[in-house]
Amino acid sequence: MSAGASASHADWSAPHASGVVGRQPLAGHPLADVLDLARWAPSGDNSQPWRFELVSDSHVVVHAFDTRRHCVYDLDGRASQLSVGAMLETMRIAASARRFQMRTERRIDAPDEHPLIDAWFTPSSISADPLHAAILKRSVQRKPLSSRRLDERARAELERSVGPAYGVIWFESLHDRARMAWLAVRSAKIRLTIPEAYAVHRDIIEWNARFSEERVPDQALGADPMTLQSMKWAMASWSRIETMNRFFGGTVMPRIQLDLLPGLRCAAHFAIVANAAPSGIDAQLAAGAAVQRFWLTATSLGLQLQPQYTPIVFAEYARAGKRFTQVAPAIQRAGEVAGSLERLLGGRSDRAVFLGRVGHGPVAVARSLRLPLERLLWQGNG
Repeated sequence: MSAGASASHADWSAPHASGVVGRQPLAGHPLADVLDLARWAPSGDNSQPWRFELVSDSHVVVHAFDTRRHCVYDLDGRASQLSVGAMLETMRIAASARRFQMRTERRIDAPDEHPLIDAWFTPSSISADPLHAAILKRSVQRKPLSSRRLDERARAELERSVGPAYGVIWFESLHDRARMAWLAVRSAKIRLTIPEAYAVHRDIIEWNARFSEERVPDQALGADPMTLQSMKWAMASWSRIETMNRFFGGTVMPRIQLDLLPGLRCAAHFAIVANAAPSGIDAQLAAGAAVQRFWLTATSLGLQLQPQYTPIVFAEYARAGKRFTQVAPAIQRAGEVAGSLERLLGGRSDRAVFLGRVGHGPVAVARSLRLPLERLLWQGNG
């Protein structure tokens, strides 16, 4: 979506049910509203790694996929699997508001790279999940927030939201927020100096845009206009990135604006940690559900949230000895990120499923939208 087209989405916090009314095969389908809300689940770089197959009035097959073949942040598929888990939880919450109970089952014969999940819906007298009201309001706020501390009620609700299989580690003091901010800054050094990440950023940023259905609009990145212009110029080619990094300290301002300042200016950083180290796709799907419930709970409490997932990614690559880039210093930095994360989490970094920061502040005025529902319907081509 271009910047010029974005005016129709000025009230983005309440997007309309695109594709539901008057379009086949969705018109009148009892699950159309459920799927239309489910698509608003978060996904890395707005990848939306799911397609919906309407089998019957009570049966949907989710054709999921991951981005391991072209995204350096998802080489084992875990980031996409986390997103799919968040989408399934969103679908379950949306179904409850329509008085449906949802049951899911993953097909074990489908490859992890292209998982298939059957979702069945039966009428029920269950009450609507109160998090339903937060689905359309949830967004990413990458700009600095208030450093006013969370009250005990908010903390307790967020801790309960993840369920008994997970815990929440808080980093609230200025000292602890600074430690987490510097972890993000070191992780950003990797992101901004390897060609594998450059290829991802080049493809997912939509320039001169406030909203984007398929990518991330530049106005949602959290940088000031001058820095955005510099980034846009540099990202025209990898050679420009190298020149900026080598001679002009090209990573300094983005890391300060996108990682350091927001990392210091918040109520708290948090880590969602599983009771046991997650292993396999089902563990990632379950973790995604816990993450989405945490995020929706934060939204319902009037809090803003920003994910900071890349330290988990690079730490995992370092632990596994995965050569995720051709840049040797970046591999060494990943080891340093892994060590820092291990110390911050008290030896539980292998159980961390999500990192982020949260706080009081204004709702983001720019954001990623989603593809219309009709474009998310499975077309039979896998």
